[in-house]
Amino acid sequence: MQLDFAAREVTIKLVYYGPALSGKTTNLVSLHGLAGSDARGRLMTLETQDDRTLFFDLLPLTFRAKDGDVSLRIKLFTVPGQPMHAATRRLVLQGADGVALIADSQISETQRNAEAFFDLRQNLRENGLDLARMPLVIQFNKRDLPDIRSDEELARLATRGKEPVYRAIATRGVGTVETFMGLLHLTWETLDQTHQLSKRLSISGEELLNSAARQLGVTGSVNDLLARRMGGSP
Repeated sequence: MQLDFAAREVTIKLVYYGPALSGKTTNLVSLHGLAGSDARGRLMTLETQDDRTLFFDLLPLTFRAKDGDVSLRIKLFTVPGQPMHAATRRLVLQGADGVALIADSQISETQRNAEAFFDLRQNLRENGLDLARMPLVIQFNKRDLPDIRSDEELARLATRGKEPVYRAIATRGVGTVETFMGLLHLTWETLDQTHQLSKRLSISGEELLNSAARQLGVTGSVNDLLARRMGGSP
């Protein structure tokens, strides 16, 4: 997290993690399409030499409070899911303020989802970060495909941990905003407790997040979005 008190600007780094082809990039493309032109920057992609294997994506988003006095800048990254890019994943996680684990709902991908989770924990540890203290949400993507884990299974999984679980069909934009705002909410709460951002900037965190949601086309409140999660804290 970076705080420019003079400019009244907070910069937060969020990382979308998960196995290859789970839909991390598709989530960013969805958010880029939903964000207003004033809020979104250029979606940047770095690729390997064969122009096929994703190196990482970066989507900058800037949200302003209702009165325009405070800016919340988000640097939203993905990581490459392929095993060969372990060093890149570790590098991208440096300085992360929050993480979304994008899992594939297909039963056949259960093992790869688990491997991605353990890989996340290890790479955070190597960066001096603790998964238990990291704001984390889990998205089960590809809910429109056959042979997926049922809603009942996901509900049971959600009761086992503190992390909010969201369902998504990222190719249709379903669940992408809920996942993002859920992560942003958790991250802001954590940073606010540590750095007293609301007090130091004389702002309401809830109002700032509601303003961000509106700039993503949401007509309701952030609390309405958070209510769509499975498990976890609001």
